[in-house]
Amino acid sequence: MTGRDRPGLFSEISAALADLHCNVVEAHAWSHNARLACVVYISEESTDKPIDHNRLAAIEDHLTTVLRATTSPRSTNEENVKQQEVKTAYGLNPEGDQGTVTDVERRLHQLMLSVRDFESPIIMGSPRLVDSKEEKMLSVCIENCHEKGYSIVSIQCKDRKRLMFDTVCTLTDMQYVIFHASVDSRGDYAFQEYFIRHVDGYAMSTESEKERVIKCLEAAIERRVCEGIRLELCANNRIGLLSDITRVLRENGLAVVRADIATEGGRARNTFYIRDISGNNIDMTFVKSMKTEMGEIDVAVNDETTTTTTTTTTNTNNSMTRPSSFRSLGDLMKSQFEKLSHNFVAI
Repeated sequence: MTGRDRPGLFSEISAALADLHCNVVEAHAWSHNARLACVVYISEESTDKPIDHNRLAAIEDHLTTVLRATTSPRSTNEENVKQQEVKTAYGLNPEGDQGTVTDVERRLHQLMLSVRDFESPIIMGSPRLVDSKEEKMLSVCIENCHEKGYSIVSIQCKDRKRLMFDTVCTLTDMQYVIFHASVDSRGDYAFQEYFIRHVDGYAMSTESEKERVIKCLEAAIERRVCEGIRLELCANNRIGLLSDITRVLRENGLAVVRADIATEGGRARNTFYIRDISGNNIDMTFVKSMKTEMGEIDVAVNDETTTTTTTTTTNTNNSMTRPSSFRSLGDLMKSQFEKLSHNFVAI
């Protein structure tokens, strides 16, 4: 699925799948520059078997309607409509085998590239997800080596996991061949240099082509950077669990900017990267207060903006002093999670 992102869209998708009696086996979603890319593996609710083609067509139509709900009369041109679509298939591979993590991440990069997330945000109210400090650390430049007929791409940015995978996928998907490469890491910084040519055998010939490659590489690096809170929940899996969790987050002003959902042996592991709906980082005091009101639910929380990880177990007998501004939200969270609490187990 691809579309214009908006606060609560991932929750709406989850609710739609639950209403359509689909069991979510696995799901991955990325949000960047007001675009959303999502890959979901689903099965029949009653039998847990693959869904037939007729049902898939109906599901595709319904989800497309959900994605296009943000389209205004002034933005219904063909290009905008193309950016909001749902495609169904049996697995990511042509043979029908379930894709690996690498397959899914590669597909998410391709989906984001297809909706041109390297361009400025296309809707108001959906904030950029990269901190200004991260932007200052990111530098991409391209120059041509006329003697050898290569374009030399130099990248400097903050080091992280899967960084080289993200840049190589992007260059490959843009139809460039890497002939030589040099990669180094010093402290928190990573340095990458690629000698490339287009598949037609030529180096980049225009400034506009260089500018587009630079923007696409910057977007690829930014997609996986989530400045905010990582929330991990492990529960006994059931139909509608993902819909219920994301609804509670949405109704309390929290936007999901990245999600990884997996199920195994009757258990579901949900990992969400969340932010305040306005785009501001969430105060850890708020998260601790929220956890206190969840009752007997164990939640692992990590503040991605710091090195502090919180994995304490919440308990109904625990007491925590919290500002009065959190009371109404806490009471709401308590009532909404009451029916979910018995499904959660410690992680």
